Amino acid sequence: MDKNSRIHTDSNIRTTFFSEIGIGISGNSFLLLFHILKVIRGHRSRLTDLPIGLLSLIHLLMLLVLAFIATDIFILWTGWDDIICKFLVYMYRILRGLSLCTTSVLSVLQAIILSPRSSCLAKFKHKSSHYISCSIIFLGVLYMLISSHLLISIIATPNMTTNDFIYVTQSCCILPLSYLMQSMFSTLIAIREVFLISLMVLSTWYMVAILYRHRKQAQHLQDTSLSPKTSPEQKATHTILMLMTFFVMMSIFDSIVSCSRTMFLNDPTSYTIQIFVSHIYATVSPFVFMSTEKHIVNFLRLMCKRVVSI
Repeated sequence: MDKNSRIHTDSNIRTTFFSEIGIGISGNSFLLLFHILKVIRGHRSRLTDLPIGLLSLIHLLMLLVLAFIATDIFILWTGWDDIICKFLVYMYRILRGLSLCTTSVLSVLQAIILSPRSSCLAKFKHKSSHYISCSIIFLGVLYMLISSHLLISIIATPNMTTNDFIYVTQSCCILPLSYLMQSMFSTLIAIREVFLISLMVLSTWYMVAILYRHRKQAQHLQDTSLSPKTSPEQKATHTILMLMTFFVMMSIFDSIVSCSRTMFLNDPTSYTIQIFVSHIYATVSPFVFMSTEKHIVNFLRLMCKRVVSI
């Protein structure tokens, strides 16, 4: 199997993929800058500001690392050595894991914020910021340990022709591990994925139940003209719900494509679809968050009016 047959080099695919990366980097940079300016100016922060700002930073770094990796996927050149391969692939996997961890923590945090005072979750509201930091650090360190095998298994692609390697890029590939090692790491990663996604699903179900109960209570109001407006917490919850649903759908689709690639070893089409789909969430999420920020929406409207008036 030669290098050209391993990875797609079609110009349309390359342009689409780099466009996705560029849009994602721009959106996450703008969102991160907004939260930094918000802190500098001393604006009152919400409990969700920290994980959202952290998530935008993680996605920004992940897409920047991916941009380097993409050059070795779609552009033919001299290649990388073992050290560069290990560093880039390991960093990319760590950032992807942190994205999942932070998204899960954000979902649970929003469920805590929305919970009524009578709920057992209400007692965590005042200490949420402390729990957020501890949870993300713990999950991040845990995933670094789980993914540590990549520092051994990732190598520069050898010159010999073989189908035993799983090619990550044109310069980097993964050494085949023993059945025991592969089973152990696969099990640990599967447990992590199932645990975090289950947290998202449970917290999403909990928020939907609370919103449904609130809507039923509002319908019992005698005077419809006095029906309450949607609170900021409920608006934020709608945003989180939409993102959680989108994230879970993309994760499931990513798993299906990944299994397909495993069945059809090193299939370029499956690999191209996988790397494109797995980063849609990182590209779309900052724009969803920005759409809920009045300051950003007003700023963009003002900029659009100025552009139109020129």
